[in-house]
Amino acid sequence: MRLNVKALACSFALLWGGGVMLLVGLGNMYCDRYGQSLLDLIASIYPGYEATGTYGQLLIGVGYGVLDGFIGGAVLAWVYNLFVPRRAR
Repeated sequence: MRLNVKALACSFALLWGGGVMLLVGLGNMYCDRYGQSLLDLIASIYPGYEATGTYGQLLIGVGYGVLDGFIGGAVLAWVYNLFVPRRAR
């Protein structure tokens, strides 16, 4: 069975951008030091993102997360589909 590249890309975008970046970023804004180590690690990868706990930086991080998740999901599905044999019709 082959994977739908667009569907997996959108799923990863929602999970990474909305799930991880948004929830950890909001948690960090309202609870001191929550997820700070993860956000610092992510800030070292995404240019322009700083884990300062402001709404502007949260939006930048979520934007990067959505884009990164979409690309990662698309690449994963594409590589997976390379190894799945095509069915003869």
